[in-house]
Amino acid sequence: MAGDFTLDLSLQVGKYDVQKLLGKGATGTVYLAKDTFSGKEVALKTIEPEVFRDPEFGTVYRSQFLNEASLAGKLRHPHIVAILDAVVEADSGYIAMEIVSGGDLAQYVQPDKLLPVEDVLQIGFKCCGALEYAFAQGIVHRDIKPANIMIVKGTDVKIADFGAAFLRKSQAVQTAAMGSPFYMSPEQIEGKELTFHSDMYSLGVVLYELLTGKRPFVADTLDGLVKAILMENPAPPSSLRKGLPKDIDLAMLKLLGKKPEHRFATWNELAFELSRLGALVLPPDAIPDSEKFVALKRVPMLSGLSDAEIWELARASKWSRVPRAQNIVREGADGQSFFFVAKGEVKIVRQNRLINMVSAGEFFGEMAFIWGGEVPRHATADAMTDLLLAEYEPAAVSQMSLGAQLQLVKSVTRNVIDRLALANQRLATAR
Repeated sequence: MAGDFTLDLSLQVGKYDVQKLLGKGATGTVYLAKDTFSGKEVALKTIEPEVFRDPEFGTVYRSQFLNEASLAGKLRHPHIVAILDAVVEADSGYIAMEIVSGGDLAQYVQPDKLLPVEDVLQIGFKCCGALEYAFAQGIVHRDIKPANIMIVKGTDVKIADFGAAFLRKSQAVQTAAMGSPFYMSPEQIEGKELTFHSDMYSLGVVLYELLTGKRPFVADTLDGLVKAILMENPAPPSSLRKGLPKDIDLAMLKLLGKKPEHRFATWNELAFELSRLGALVLPPDAIPDSEKFVALKRVPMLSGLSDAEIWELARASKWSRVPRAQNIVREGADGQSFFFVAKGEVKIVRQNRLINMVSAGEFFGEMAFIWGGEVPRHATADAMTDLLLAEYEPAAVSQMSLGAQLQLVKSVTRNVIDRLALANQRLATAR
């Protein structure tokens, strides 16, 4: 393991060839590097020997680095930066992570650079899923801030830097000082036991700042900041940015409650509220990612899917809002896709006879997909109500992970079996 690379980027760190400098901080450096085994590019975080030797903070820095290194290969979520590999030696170490090239959210906290309100709410929604997943793995992040939320593209983000994480199942040394003061929860400041509600508070500070361009609590001194966080109430966001619905005020102030029990009871409850708030500020025909995810998550037949697989399903399909009485597919026309009804109801007609009604949470048109290739449709499908509809093409499905494909095919097959059972029951009744 090499020590200080300075500007000499011709060195190799473990199995990684260093390509170029990406950034340098107080305790380490991040490089673009290539895995000589797989050929994949990674972000390589290195720690210099003098950091671990620091007489005052060396033990803390080493603990943080060990925390993050211990998570290599363990956190698999579409909105968490993947830690691919890690090596920690006596006086140095490195961590290989996936590359996220869009920068971080710190670039959007200035009043003249704020993101659209709907984008902030979508980002918050995705962070909820990531932090819920992390907590299920026994992890409280403890350092949620704009600089630790990386941008992939649009509102797709990934949470990074688990160095300050509290590993509830770990014996690793923990220090109450870890974290960034502006974003620390009251219980974190007071050194109390932390649950996911601490990360929820920190996310609330991030969302408040992204929405308004101002932090909820500021002071000239650290003591003053601590007092403000523990004692003062923040200004309603709508007083700082015109056009924000009052419902957003209520949600943000609840997130910033002084005690854990004052905040949302679960990550799911917060996620659904952010999704609902998004509908208040979006055009009626917009289909936010949160609405797609919630619709799929609610389907009993998809209950076996992880959040990562639900996101795959959401992104592998073409979503649309279909008005009442519009035709979707016509009997005899060639097709190979199938459909998922997220909202509304569809009537299925064959030879001018009603043969089925498809409700929200169900699939239709799956026989074309099962047969494979372009085949004539067996029936006509029309919108009985306004719909939120997802269409799946075989080519897009084939690009999903094998696990997600298997779960989807099982769900579609179960849907067909249930429909056949219902048809047999009707026939028996008719006799």
